[in-house]
Order: sequence, then C-alpha cells, then structure tokens
Amino acid sequence: MRVKSIHTVCFSPTGTSCKIVTAIARGMAADSAVRHHDLTHADAEELRLDNEEIALFAVPVYGGHVAPVALRRMEHLKGNATPAVLVAVYGNRAFENTLNELSAFVSQRGFVPVAAGAFIGEHSYCSEEFPIATDRPDEEDIARAEQFGQEIAAKLTSDSLAPVDVSRLKDVPSPQESLQRFGEFIMQYRQQQAEHPVVFLPQTYGDMCAGCGACVDVCPTQAIDADDVMKTDPTRCIRCCACVKVCRTGARQFYTPFAKALSENFGIRKEPVTLLGE
Repeated sequence: MRVKSIHTVCFSPTGTSCKIVTAIARGMAADSAVRHHDLTHADAEELRLDNEEIALFAVPVYGGHVAPVALRRMEHLKGNATPAVLVAVYGNRAFENTLNELSAFVSQRGFVPVAAGAFIGEHSYCSEEFPIATDRPDEEDIARAEQFGQEIAAKLTSDSLAPVDVSRLKDVPSPQESLQRFGEFIMQYRQQQAEHPVVFLPQTYGDMCAGCGACVDVCPTQAIDADDVMKTDPTRCIRCCACVKVCRTGARQFYTPFAKALSENFGIRKEPVTLLGE
C-alpha cells in the first residue's frame, strides 16, 4: 500500500500523547507527508481522509477511558476505509477500555484500525512527593514508538496490514498485592465520598502566583478564570493537571488522595505493548 500522507490526531494536555504519536509518525514517514492535528485546545476542522492516507490517533487514559472531551474534539473527522493506528497513553496503572472505546469511535467514522499501542506517560497526578511514571515517555519509550512506526510502515509496504481487534492487546498486569490494595482504596474512597462528598480541584496559591497566566493558556477546557486564577470551574476541569505542570512558581497545585495510592501501588515500570494486523 502506498501511503500518500500520514495524519497524527492527538488530544494531549500535558504533551505526552503528542510525543508518542509524533515519534510513531517519524518512524513511518519515509517519503510520506506528515500533517499534525493537535486537538488539545480546539475541535478538529472538517477533515476527510481517503484510503491512501493513514490516521494516527493518540489519547490519554483517564480512569481507564478516553476523556470524553477528546472524543468530542474528533467528531468532525471522517474516513473512507482509511487505515488508522490507535494509541493510548497511560500513567503506568492500566489502559483498560480506552482502546476499545477509541476503536468503536473511529470505526463509526469510516476508519479501519490496523494497529494499536499502549504507551506510558508521566501521570497527571505525578509530583515530587508522589512520583508516578516520572519523565515518561523517556528515550526508551520514544525509541519504541519510532520502532513501532517502522513496523507499521513495513507492513504497509508489503500490503499485508489487515484490520485488528484491539481487544486482543492486553496490559501487563500489576502485582496482585498492588491491585488488591488499590481496590481497597477505591472502596474506601467511594464510601467517604458517599458520606462526605468532596470536589478535588487544582488550586492557585496567591502568595506564590506570578500572575503570568500560563495556567489559563494551557487549560484545554477554559476551566480557569482568566480574570481571577484563584477560580476553577468544577464543571469544566478534567483534572489533566496541565496547569500544575506548567506553573513555574509552584503556585498551582492539585491535592488528591489518588496520587498517594497510585504512587505506592504502581511504581514498577511498565513497558509499551503493541499490536499489528497480520
């Protein structure tokens, strides 16, 4: 199959998904043109791709699912039996149902999944106190993404890349003890929320804030009040923590009990897993 152009499509508030999909495209490129569509801050324009093009979709995993806002941003994309590579980027716990959801979504819009991968990125809740996949994707992850792109390109050249059932791609399980402890934490958290509901949101500490507005600019859902960064709209905030990571003074912080639970139970390094059509 001769691919005349490669289109990357990503929703990536903290940049990790875009890094992975860009590396895959770089591994595939050869003499094909590459176009990047970053939907982090805006919906996709009307875009129709044919069967001589290929789309690379990359999304972060939020609680085992595709972030709903990511799917909304992709609603205007249309394929015509267009091959698609699906990529989930998760914070070292599990990617769960994300690729199945993404596959169903793009298939309804005329794309044909021919490859899939799950890669690891620094967790949104990662901090110095609670490290969770810190600084990933790292050099090894990027090299594996480029290699995956090369594998896809080789299959395309041989005309042997068939549709894939992404449900065949399985996560490497975490230790049973970690899963049990995390499950117990989830049960306690839900019970506490049922009795005393608490809305956890990133907060700005005014005595540390430089007033630069970087948090407002980086927010993918306009959840931070541009006139008063002390205010965050809970109906808009998706807890991606892009605002926390961009803040150079440490004024923007997010405290959630999930950070400690994730850090304590999912510290063992996981590696990317990939799937190609036969």
